[in-house]
Amino acid sequence: MRYTGCMAEKDALLPAYLINGEDDLKRETVLKRLRARIAKLGDIDFNCDTFDGETALGGDIVSACNTMPFASEVRLVVVTSADALRKADSEALVDYLGHPSETTVLCLTARKLAKNARLYKAVAAVGSRAVIDCAPAKKYELVRNVRAMAVTHGITLGEAASQRLVDLVGENTVRIDAELKKLALAHGSSSQPVGVAEVESMVAEAKPWDFTDAFAARDIAACVNLLGKMDSMSPYALIGKCTACIRELIAVHALAARGQSGTKPLAAYLKVPEWRVKNHASRARRWKASELRAALSSARDCERAMKTGADPDAAFLEWMLAVLRP
Repeated sequence: MRYTGCMAEKDALLPAYLINGEDDLKRETVLKRLRARIAKLGDIDFNCDTFDGETALGGDIVSACNTMPFASEVRLVVVTSADALRKADSEALVDYLGHPSETTVLCLTARKLAKNARLYKAVAAVGSRAVIDCAPAKKYELVRNVRAMAVTHGITLGEAASQRLVDLVGENTVRIDAELKKLALAHGSSSQPVGVAEVESMVAEAKPWDFTDAFAARDIAACVNLLGKMDSMSPYALIGKCTACIRELIAVHALAARGQSGTKPLAAYLKVPEWRVKNHASRARRWKASELRAALSSARDCERAMKTGADPDAAFLEWMLAVLRP
């Protein structure tokens, strides 16, 4: 019988959980709470195994699940990136979940495990609370959520400051939370809310992937804004990232011409996870294939000019504006 201790039946630990969704902070928080809950039942250090779904073997995971706990009522087995498990290894877990160990909690974390996947269904069959949704907030909800997150760090943000934080950091909640911690430390015990100026002075500079996302979307205003907040990135590095982005968008057009649209064939072609290219198709539609080829060709000319006497920053800016204009 599943261990319940003094807990009500509805609060009893289930033999398996799936923490599924693209909000990294939510997934981390849920897993941390589950680990803390199990730690109260015994020595978690002796009773926890962690596997990476990209490399783990299903047999090894099942073996860990069937190991008896030591100095504890229950043990924890965590599989990260469960959506990256190979089919045979995923099937081993499906079979295990048909008759799971009564003294083990198997916790799977995934960014995007499909609801029609056999592994998803096997975990869902364990109990109504087994699947924990960690889907990211809609963009219009994020500013409100950031203000709520700030309160947990002992500070308050107005709507404008919260919006500015999202503009600078992006939508990754782990990065947002890290910046809120820094703001809280700098703000101290002041009862005044954190303002836009304080956010701009404290928040880390814009990340290169935010710039390439804006570049791929042909968002000139965003690119210019982010460019002014990337002091540590040289124009040589930026043009390299832009050309890599252009090549990926060219691949989208090429695959579509062969009748291979969607994230799966693109991810396979580029040898990257599907989440990495989830927005590529919509961004590629903002470019003609001929524009992308011309941008790649002109990037070569720009880089040559940068290396032969032209001001690198000015040359890069001029090239960027030229290729982003429709």
